[in-house]
Amino acid sequence: MQDATMRDSKAVTRSRMSVPKGFVTVTVSTIALFLLSTAIAPSSVSQGALLGMLPFAAVLAIVGLGQMLVVQQGGIDLSIPGAVSLAIVVVSRVPNGDDSVLVPAIFLAVLFAIAAGLVNGLLVGRLGLNSIIATLGTNALLFGAVLGISGGSPRRTTDLLASIAGGVSAGIPNSVFFAIGTLVVVALLLKRTASGRRFEATGANPNTALVAGLRVKLQQTAAYVWAQLLFCLAGILLAGITAQPTAFQGNSYLLPAVAVVVLGGTSLLGGRGFPISTVVAALFLSQLDQFVLALGVPYAVRTLLQAAALAAGVAVYTIDWAAVRQRFSRRQPAQVA
Repeated sequence: MQDATMRDSKAVTRSRMSVPKGFVTVTVSTIALFLLSTAIAPSSVSQGALLGMLPFAAVLAIVGLGQMLVVQQGGIDLSIPGAVSLAIVVVSRVPNGDDSVLVPAIFLAVLFAIAAGLVNGLLVGRLGLNSIIATLGTNALLFGAVLGISGGSPRRTTDLLASIAGGVSAGIPNSVFFAIGTLVVVALLLKRTASGRRFEATGANPNTALVAGLRVKLQQTAAYVWAQLLFCLAGILLAGITAQPTAFQGNSYLLPAVAVVVLGGTSLLGGRGFPISTVVAALFLSQLDQFVLALGVPYAVRTLLQAAALAAGVAVYTIDWAAVRQRFSRRQPAQVA
């Protein structure tokens, strides 16, 4: 009995120490993409191009981390466009260029995010509605607030927000530091705390977690609230990065947010999440967009490439390739009469 326990302990230790497959795959793919960009489209990896790409990659990474938390609970949040757009509108329209009103505007944006997260958590976690339907409804409500606050017309961001979110420190865009800080917080909370382990256990098997006494509905609600807070942070940064943001700028982050989660190796069925892999996938997808842009590819084709990346991620991590190989190996060649 003691030997069996020791073997199980060693197995768990090896599992924790092993490098996730998703991290290896997406990291190798990202390195290969940068090498390909250097060889075929050097302008896409120039200093100016990287300084223009990295802020938006940072925003996508933060949005992707928020989506990852929801996906870990077996759901999906389609209210990203409205959440990001509402944060942009609040921190740009409410101050209207006045730096002294920026902090109250940020608090207002955070309150909107918490409210949206609670609505999603109530609909999905408490009432048991399908996450796609529930979050689409929340997205409509958020865009109603966007139109109510902005009237559909953009406002120039404040100088203070532009200097913080859109500035550069030590040659690195400030938004990258925000993304790294967000990654550290999410990774530590998920992987190094008891609540994080309970969170992942709940997403992996809600029924077993319920039997074990874990508060499944609370964990699901928390996922949507934390996701909305990260979407809000991404919107605030985007408002500072863009000199004059539009009221619908969050629309372009829905498909990429799902793609980076899948490319990072997080299962759409819930369970264990991979924050670092998700951030690397955001860098990969942003550079891919930069690469095809340098080649002069139309925008429609760039959207198709994002969809193809999502499909490739689903294929790589969900298809049982061993079973596929075994099936083909069992096929006998046709006998010649």
